[in-house]
Amino acid sequence: MRELPTLAVLALVAAGLAVGALAETVLGMPGWQAGGFAVGIGLLLAAGLRLTLRERQAGFLVVRSRGFDAAVLLLLGFAVVALANTIPKGGG
Repeated sequence: MRELPTLAVLALVAAGLAVGALAETVLGMPGWQAGGFAVGIGLLLAAGLRLTLRERQAGFLVVRSRGFDAAVLLLLGFAVVALANTIPKGGG
């Protein structure tokens, strides 16, 4: 299945968004840190898949050149993970 890498990334990002949105409601605690971390990991996964898979296998992860796609995804992934780690644990 050609779009399996894209579906894996989307599933991880969707899970991160769900954790971020529902953790406060369901668990009574701020979930932005865990949700943001999961979204950032999803973007880093996308960068790794874009770097390692051929264009035919990467499917919708291919937008421009391999280096450009990976650089943008790495930058966004690290930025989201860093942002998630700067959120105070006691508040949201």
